[in-house]
Parts: sequence; structure tokens; C-alpha cells
Amino acid sequence: MSIVTIERKVLEKNDAIAAENRALFESHHLFVINLVSSPGAGKTRLLERTLERLKDRVALGVIEGDVQTDLDARRVARYGAPVVQIVTNGACHLDAGMVRDAAAKMDLDTLDGLIIENVGNLVCPAAYDLGEATKVVLLSTTEGEDKPLKYPAMFRNASVLVITKMDLAPYLHADIEQLKRHALWINPDLQIFETSCESGDGLPAWCDWLVRKTAVAHA
Repeated sequence: MSIVTIERKVLEKNDAIAAENRALFESHHLFVINLVSSPGAGKTRLLERTLERLKDRVALGVIEGDVQTDLDARRVARYGAPVVQIVTNGACHLDAGMVRDAAAKMDLDTLDGLIIENVGNLVCPAAYDLGEATKVVLLSTTEGEDKPLKYPAMFRNASVLVITKMDLAPYLHADIEQLKRHALWINPDLQIFETSCESGDGLPAWCDWLVRKTAVAHA
């Protein structure tokens, strides 16, 4: 019982800070994404290709979350986006307080949108609201069709599913339709994009969606 009580208090405090973050982002008319996935699903690669394609259309900032190193932040910075790195030093997820402190280091008035790349994990980040407008979950074709069933909270709390590494699907005998059926069984409202950062397939649709969402936030 004490463990449950402590966890509830931690989440209540996080949710209070997340609400403050959300109000801050909305006051700056920012569309904010919490990008989540297991390690190696391709979050940073998708982010690179997104920034590359949208550099002349949308001003995006990035908050990078990693257990250690600033390697991903350095990769993203090459595309000219303002980046703030969060190193969690072992924590398996970002929390709203970390995001609040990182956002304080950014000039939000210069941005149209903000992408938070969470720590690679399909469990813990599902429970933590960061103040984002939308949670986007990535799932690569290399991970199997059963992941939505094994990690339902993440897919239930997301609004968008991006299936990555579609160029590998023919070599893996991946059943993409089964994957989508599992995801939609958990969350029938998921919007799904099928992408390959190598071939570029699916990236225009993903980027157009992001442009529309930032435009709505600014309306």
C-alpha cells in the first residue's frame, strides 16, 4: 500500500508540472510532440529526416532525452534546430520537471513546434505526461507484430503510430497488417504512418501532418 501511495504522489506532482508546461506551450502557440519508442526503433533518424525536410517550412526545437551521452543531440543539431539535451543518469523516462527545466533554456517565441525525444522505453514513459499536445509512438518492422499487445498502455496513450524501417519489411516477413490490427485493437483512434527513412517512403505524409498540426496551434 505504501508503494502505491508513493507512486500516486509522484505522478500527481508530475501531472501538476505537466499542466504548467502545457499552459506555457499553449501560450506560445507551440505544437508539442512526445516522441516515444523502444531503443533502436528510429526516433532520432526520423527526427533528422523530419528536420531536413521541414527546415524551410516549420521552425522546430528539440529536447533530447537519453540515459547517457549527448550523441543524439549532436546529430540533431547538425540540421540547425535549437536543441537542449537532458541526461537522466539512469532514469528510464523523462518527467515533466525535466522538460520544464529544458524548455526554460529555449527561446520558445522563435519556434512553431517542439519535439521531445523521450528515453527509449515502451513502459515508463507511458505513465508520464510531459505537457505535450500529442504522444507519437514509433514501432519498427524489426520488433514484431505483438508489441502493441505487450505494451498496451503506450499505444493506448498515443495518438499517432509511426511504423519505421518499412524498407526492411520484405526481408523480415513482417506482417504489417497484423501489426496495425493489434495497434488499432488497443487504440482504434490511432493515426498510422508507414515510413522508411532510407527510401523516404511515407515521410511526406508524416511531415505534412506535422505542418498541419503546427498551423492549427498557431491559428
